[in-house]
Amino acid sequence: MAVFFSYIFLGLSLAAPLGPINAAQINQGIRNGFWHSWMIGLGALIAEIIFIVAVFFGVVHFLETPFMKTFLWSFGAFVLFYTGVESLLSSKTIASTDERTKESLSKTFRSGFLISISNPLSILFWLGIYGSVLANTINKYDTFHLFWYGAAIIIGLMIWDVTMAAVSSSSRHMFSPKTLKTISTVTGLSLIGFAIYFGYQAFYLILKFL
Repeated sequence: MAVFFSYIFLGLSLAAPLGPINAAQINQGIRNGFWHSWMIGLGALIAEIIFIVAVFFGVVHFLETPFMKTFLWSFGAFVLFYTGVESLLSSKTIASTDERTKESLSKTFRSGFLISISNPLSILFWLGIYGSVLANTINKYDTFHLFWYGAAIIIGLMIWDVTMAAVSSSSRHMFSPKTLKTISTVTGLSLIGFAIYFGYQAFYLILKFL
């Protein structure tokens, strides 16, 4: 269970850095309430599940080789470190307004899906992150555990989406520039911590080859 919860935390860390999806969720929550904000996150989550499934069925059979394991650990470390540093350096402000121009929930859902699925970096991001998870578990556990830990990441993403929707719709005061900077710093440091762990695993494998 400790490993399962660690992957939930990984999902939370992956979802938390400020980016287009979180910005859209904050904006929808402040303007139109919980359900619109959650639909943005749900649309993005469906796109992320598509990426995860594609990585699982397209890459899992090639992860047995030492070269692929080293590559995935290294690439995962790079993506996490880059995202963590970007989160630490980012300082974004979200303009809020008292006007509430409601869009349909289905349109909001499509917006979240398209923002995520059309981002070319998302494919590389999930290849590195979920590929690293597969590389870590494929020799230790069976297919059920691979699915279980993938589900844990998705649960972490869902927890963050619901939290973002609830907080953004209930209190716009929490999204001051200072609060956004704090969120970016904490999540950025978490991602860098995962990057160091992934990098250590890649370095360990390289040393075994020498």
